[in-house]
Amino acid sequence: MKKLSKLLSGDHDIEQFIGTLLRYGVVSASIVAFVGGILYLFVHGMEIMPDYSSFHSESASYTHLSGIIKGVISGKAREIIQLGVVILILTPIMRIVCSLFSFAIEKDRMYVIITFIVLCVILFSMFSGMKI
Repeated sequence: MKKLSKLLSGDHDIEQFIGTLLRYGVVSASIVAFVGGILYLFVHGMEIMPDYSSFHSESASYTHLSGIIKGVISGKAREIIQLGVVILILTPIMRIVCSLFSFAIEKDRMYVIITFIVLCVILFSMFSGMKI
């Protein structure tokens, strides 16, 4: 823990690290979604317009993380686009996790507790299916 606190010696270093994390997260999510979109247009671009007069729910292949990963491995365009969305969603969550560690390094108990509560609420909302 002391090595990490020496590496990130001040608030400015932590802010720089978190800013870099956010930039890389957004850029990588954009690249992945763009590649998936290009692949989708290449494969499905000349198909006839689907019938939107009735609703058909989406399959689990790109609405669950396991289905997204399987689809990405097999090279399916929709799942690659969804992976870009997942990366984009994970970016601010990683920011909260990094903030939690930075507050812990600074031994700021109040902000550690507040950040931990925020992280728990977000994770509970994501995995329970409830919208808070």
